[in-house]
Amino acid sequence: MNIRTALVVVSCVLSVIIGLVIARGGDARAGAGVAGNRKPKIGLSLDTLKEARWQADRDIFVARCNALGAEVLVTEANSDDTRQMSDVHGLITNQVDVLVIVPHNGTAMAGAVRAAKQAGIPVIAYDRLIRDSELDLYISFDNVRVGELQAQYLVDKLPKGRIVRIYGSKTDNNAFQFKQGQDNVLKPYIERGDIKVIHEDWAEDWKPENGKRIAQAALTAHPQGFDAILASNDGTAGGAIQALSEEKIAGKVLVTGQDAELVACQRIVTGTQAMTVYKPLKMLANRAAEVAVQMAKGKPIIANTSVNNGQIEVPTIAEQIMATTKENMIDTVIKDGFHPYDAVYGALPPDQRPPKP
Repeated sequence: MNIRTALVVVSCVLSVIIGLVIARGGDARAGAGVAGNRKPKIGLSLDTLKEARWQADRDIFVARCNALGAEVLVTEANSDDTRQMSDVHGLITNQVDVLVIVPHNGTAMAGAVRAAKQAGIPVIAYDRLIRDSELDLYISFDNVRVGELQAQYLVDKLPKGRIVRIYGSKTDNNAFQFKQGQDNVLKPYIERGDIKVIHEDWAEDWKPENGKRIAQAALTAHPQGFDAILASNDGTAGGAIQALSEEKIAGKVLVTGQDAELVACQRIVTGTQAMTVYKPLKMLANRAAEVAVQMAKGKPIIANTSVNNGQIEVPTIAEQIMATTKENMIDTVIKDGFHPYDAVYGALPPDQRPPKP
């Protein structure tokens, strides 16, 4: 029996449902879904667990799958493509019903998708797109919009000025989408000469130390200073802020971020980071778990858009995001229970903290 993964793409623009049934070749086990009372088995292949956000994603995903009666096998590749490919082959050997991949390299992992498809196992790309492959589903946030929110905040606060841009990892397709969104906003300001990009570079593997290195290079090359650092995530923002702190100018240079990591939220309320983009990871991880279990059982999945990965239009579930600042921290991160009030505001004197909700 061939696997048939029914994916119904809902067009938000037209407010109509477009039925898109995509046939995938595979074996009877994957095609028919989990038989009898056997627990669905989900494979989760992670790029890294070095960042707090990925630990949170893993824990939420596993907990939700377990609550739905599924077993989860988790691997972590330590940002190594060869290791991640080996991890995927191990999960295939363990006969997972669905494979969920957070790729270190979105191009390299096309081979992992092909291997899974040959074994009749559907594949979901989580948060990062896998390119040039017959991917079954992509679940993430609107990553172009992330970049737009970062850049829009910057130009709202600084319509004219000199800026440094810290991009993400070149192996991560999301980094290019964040840059695209930033470019969408910055282009007219740069063309008018209002915004001048005086230094820019890519932070390999999103490492904070690479964000620091880029900021130090900018400080060395431009001793007269600059007004802002458009950092693509909180990790690289943190590294950049370390460099600024060593020069005793942290808080005097606007720094953006993304992921609403606890340390970033703490920096925002204490004044060394200006903003982050809050991506409700709990919502994303829970939704991914629910979709994975549904797919393992052979049930149809409802997506709300599609993304071209260079080979096919991949049915996509895109969750909403929001810019988060000192002013709306309570109404976003705290209200959603993403971080506790005391953890975010603990470093502030009690008389400087907003009322506890």
